[in-house]
Amino acid sequence: MRVSLLDIAQRYARGERLTMVTAYDYTSARIIDRTDIPLILVGDSLGMVIQGRDSTLPVTVDDILYHTRAVLRGCTKALVVSDLPFLTYATQESALASAGRLMAEGGCQSVKLEGGVTVAPTIRRLVDAGIPVMGHLGFTPQSMHQIGVRVQGKDANRARQLLADAFAVQEAGAWAVVLELIPAPLAEAITQRLSIPTIGIGAGPACSGEVQVWHDILGLYEDHTPRHTHRFASLGDQAATALQEYADQVGSQRFPTAAHSARMDEQVLAEALQGFAPPRSRSTEDPEVPPS
Repeated sequence: MRVSLLDIAQRYARGERLTMVTAYDYTSARIIDRTDIPLILVGDSLGMVIQGRDSTLPVTVDDILYHTRAVLRGCTKALVVSDLPFLTYATQESALASAGRLMAEGGCQSVKLEGGVTVAPTIRRLVDAGIPVMGHLGFTPQSMHQIGVRVQGKDANRARQLLADAFAVQEAGAWAVVLELIPAPLAEAITQRLSIPTIGIGAGPACSGEVQVWHDILGLYEDHTPRHTHRFASLGDQAATALQEYADQVGSQRFPTAAHSARMDEQVLAEALQGFAPPRSRSTEDPEVPPS
């Protein structure tokens, strides 16, 4: 049975830490389904880790919709949250249209959007329409050109604004809020004052839970380990080693073997070959060169 918002609220009330991880396809969702991780985020981070772009900004609703559908086909237990991409909630009407598509067509159980006081009315509108919303404060990737890629809330004024934003998101009806790249003491102070879960990423150990990017925790990129993450495996290295071994065995004719092949009755093959020319002879010294 799929985790519900009520389940999450009950876990939070019991003081259980909440684990969330990104997923973007059927295979990763199936693997997560073998664990007890209760929350999956189909993040607009797919723009970078799946599409190879340098930011989340080019990601579209259709992109998120495509990957949400794939994830939902692969998991049966986790509650799935889908990101609202850049400029898809600039107005309340566009937010309703975008979020409605992700839930009705994609099948997610919640959407996530970035911002505090300024987007609180939009959060309220979505919640009133029956769309669960997760907030996102601190470093908000969709605003990277305004705020920079850096820790947020290090001075008193900005810290106070983040506190105000957190309360605004809560009062608007969000069921949880992501806190990204903010000082750990500030994240702890916000967590202690809210009555909804805080999900940290680069925000220290005192949040109600943690979210991390699939590719980071599994070590799929050999040259990229963000400070706020930890490699729990080095699957990129293992995959490269396995692929090279595959190439070596194909090149040396050690794979595939008869054990990997289907058999055929020799008489049936002989009948099928009647009337066809005999096999061509092959010379390793004089390979046939196709005409240019």
